[in-house]
Amino acid sequence: MIVIIICPMLIPTRCFSCGKEVASLWEPFNEMLQKNTPPEEIYQKLGVRRVCCKRMLTAQVDLIDDILKFMRQQ
Repeated sequence: MIVIIICPMLIPTRCFSCGKEVASLWEPFNEMLQKNTPPEEIYQKLGVRRVCCKRMLTAQVDLIDDILKFMRQQ
């Protein structure tokens, strides 16, 4: 049996460059960003020091709604 779980956000699990786990940081990052917290302060609170990991969080685009429009029914 195959179970498919569709999340509201598809963020990569690990940083493409260094391999640090970043998926668990997405929700706190997004919540603090909604509260107008400066990004550098968010990175400091979450312990994100490398530029590559900062890029993973900052450049994330929510495309799941667009992808779901074209999902095939089986």
